[in-house]
Amino acid sequence: TMASSMLALSPFFNLFYLCFAVCAGLISTAHFYHLSGAAPLKVQMPALSPTMEEGNIVKWLKKEGDEVAAGDTLCEIETDKAVVVLESSEDGILAKILVQEGSRGVRLGTLIALMVSEGEDWKQVEIPAPEPITPTAAPPTAAGPAPPLTTTPSAPKQLRLSPAARHILDTHGLDPHLAKATGPRGLITKEDALKLLNQRDERRPAPPAAAVTSPAPVTVSAPIAPSTGRPTFPPLSVPGKPGMPGTFTEIPASNVRRVIAQRLTQSKSTIPHAYASVDCDLGPVMKLRKQLATEDIKVSVNDFIIKAAAVSLREMPEVNVMWSGDGPQALDYINISIAVATPRGLITPIIKDAASKGLQEIAATAKALAKKARDGKLLPEEYQGGSFSISNLGMFGISEFSAVINPPQACILAVGGTRAELRMAPHNPDGPVLHTQQLMTVTLSSDGRLVDDELASRFLEKFRTNLEQPQRASL
Repeated sequence: TMASSMLALSPFFNLFYLCFAVCAGLISTAHFYHLSGAAPLKVQMPALSPTMEEGNIVKWLKKEGDEVAAGDTLCEIETDKAVVVLESSEDGILAKILVQEGSRGVRLGTLIALMVSEGEDWKQVEIPAPEPITPTAAPPTAAGPAPPLTTTPSAPKQLRLSPAARHILDTHGLDPHLAKATGPRGLITKEDALKLLNQRDERRPAPPAAAVTSPAPVTVSAPIAPSTGRPTFPPLSVPGKPGMPGTFTEIPASNVRRVIAQRLTQSKSTIPHAYASVDCDLGPVMKLRKQLATEDIKVSVNDFIIKAAAVSLREMPEVNVMWSGDGPQALDYINISIAVATPRGLITPIIKDAASKGLQEIAATAKALAKKARDGKLLPEEYQGGSFSISNLGMFGISEFSAVINPPQACILAVGGTRAELRMAPHNPDGPVLHTQQLMTVTLSSDGRLVDDELASRFLEKFRTNLEQPQRASL
């Protein structure tokens, strides 16, 4: 045809002819894109939470060639908090999936898929050349042995070790700065540590030989088993058989686990924790629960605790604060974060404006959020913005414990289980009488910079009063 013959000429003339042919109606727009190649719409790894640095592609919900409308879900991404769906911001066709399901540690901004506009031939999408991301991280490793000035400031900041690598380096007394990192984001892996260990052994072959010649019985055992009892190359443990000394199994940490580790370390190393405990009588709560159950209203003890804490914060706003870089900040909202254990780790969905909610609404909200948390379906706005945290381990038989503050919040309330105790009945006209009380111990962990011991004690007294008078807290 005339079109195919003209394409044999220069690229500039080809483009000129194609544009002219489209305007003259000689060829269709779809045929134009087929001949010239379809310009792609880039789909990049987005930041789905404030602390997210990378994500995992859990599942693609669209296939190549599927039509996509704005607002359609493209894939599920595991962030550092939960599994979140990525929605398309444009209409078009999913042309190419560049990052497959199961990919882990995908950095923000990484190109994960390509789309084309409606009417374009998605099979002819132009795949852009990969951006040179890795060379920016390579110079520090190459410049390490040569110039000492660049190595000194950069190495301590970027030194990252896996638990297995740290164990090997500490056991054999090796300097981690000598290891060449091959893991993601400059992580020193177990293989890097073993390679450094082998290099050290290769550099000093003479001392073992000299030791072998003098005392025969001692020198034969020294090279085979080091003084630590750990072999140079730990063999893999076999299921059903006891593991060799020094063997272990590496467990890949999810994004949630890594963020939990970072935030716990940040909390305990930067926040001065103070602790105070008090016993609460749950008799009135149990009595009210039975009354509500007769009306087919099901609420848990934890729902009463959430309500009592929220009302206490409303009555004592000086505790409803958080620490920022500039100092204390008084909060205008009362959002209670409740700790929920999931297979991916601990996450704290929030009950917004809990002080103004009734017990039944709190119960329904907490139940729905806990289910979404275990399914990994929480939205970012459902776990961000809490002002006060509650962690309840009473259902696991824990009598009392102290929890770690969730920064930038100022307090977290640790709730233990109930127990029956015999105590003297106060203000009994017939004299001292023993009666059984259902007691529960709660421990407040507070930021000493914001909530001192006296303020924490008054808050716990207010909380106990509201919990032991549930009708008052429900108003």
